[in-house]
Amino acid sequence: MKEFMKKTEAVVFLALLFILPLLTLFSHKESFSELENRTLQSKPDFSFDSWFDKSFMEEFDSYVSDHFTGRPAWIKMKLKAELALGRKEINGIYISDGRLIERTPEPDYETMDKSIEAINSLAASVDTPVYVMIAPTSAGIYTDLIPKNAPQLDQHSVIEYVYKNLDSRVSTVNIYDILNASREDYIYYRSDHHWTSLGAYYAYSTAISKLGFSAVPFSRYDIEHVSNDFLGTYYSKTLYDKVQPDTIDIYTSKEGEKVVSCTVSNAVEEKSYDSIYFREFLDVKDKYSIYLGTNQPCIKIKTNLQSDKKILIFKDSYANSFVPFLTQHYNEITVLDMRYINNFRDYADPEDYTHILFLYNSTTFSSDDNIKKIAY
Repeated sequence: MKEFMKKTEAVVFLALLFILPLLTLFSHKESFSELENRTLQSKPDFSFDSWFDKSFMEEFDSYVSDHFTGRPAWIKMKLKAELALGRKEINGIYISDGRLIERTPEPDYETMDKSIEAINSLAASVDTPVYVMIAPTSAGIYTDLIPKNAPQLDQHSVIEYVYKNLDSRVSTVNIYDILNASREDYIYYRSDHHWTSLGAYYAYSTAISKLGFSAVPFSRYDIEHVSNDFLGTYYSKTLYDKVQPDTIDIYTSKEGEKVVSCTVSNAVEEKSYDSIYFREFLDVKDKYSIYLGTNQPCIKIKTNLQSDKKILIFKDSYANSFVPFLTQHYNEITVLDMRYINNFRDYADPEDYTHILFLYNSTTFSSDDNIKKIAY
């Protein structure tokens, strides 16, 4: 019997050794993994240069790894083994009870200083009031859920550093305090790096008074739960199945929809829509893109408000679920993402606006080297 078992194990091992690579070689190859929410390595082109500088083999290893048969199952098996050995961090994500939390890297102070300098330069060159709002991520609020002695950035200190070094002509918006005080509420997704619509509402209720308006009371919104199975970027990095899927909400004013048009522009084309919500994304993994769609250079929103108030927003994706609340106050909202823009004046003249707002989360602001381009 022992001899039979040994032979069986050998046959299974050899089958796996040869069959899995063959299945990988001849299987259909996807260019994008919806489960991991990332582009997969394409098959590298061979050349003598790429062979000698070892880039071919590096890319080929990534190609095989990305397209290996049964990859998701192998990843989950590896995750279970690592957790069984006591690991609490997987691919830069801490596994805590009920929530996934990013390990935020040390900020790039040189990059931050250039961004701060660019904002100061813009504020000095225009008459339009400039505001800056830096949001903590969930890692900056739920620090007690991070494993003891694990390296973690003090986001509150980073935000204070930014605000301290901004020119006096720039107004800062402190939303850290209200988010920290509301930490027991559902203000951040458990499986994703964004805040929820409720978190965005709390930030809005603080920011809008700084901008000279009164916040629309929470009671004057109807809340639609449009999805209960959202698994976001943190899940994609870990494939940790024990985290509870998230709920995505849409807040609608009980006084009626204000948006007339939403125009998305890039270097190639311009398209207009009659809503700021792109519900088709509820059918795919990237459900957060229901808010304003995928990241684009420029989005212009017009409302039916009888007002001359206009706001220009420089942003990362945290702004996407925040912007809908501004439609109750502004006749026009222009949203710019500097990752896709060289000269923002190709899309907007800052002097045409009532307010200019910079809205970034602290992790993005501490590393994004595109913000400096506003000074060009």
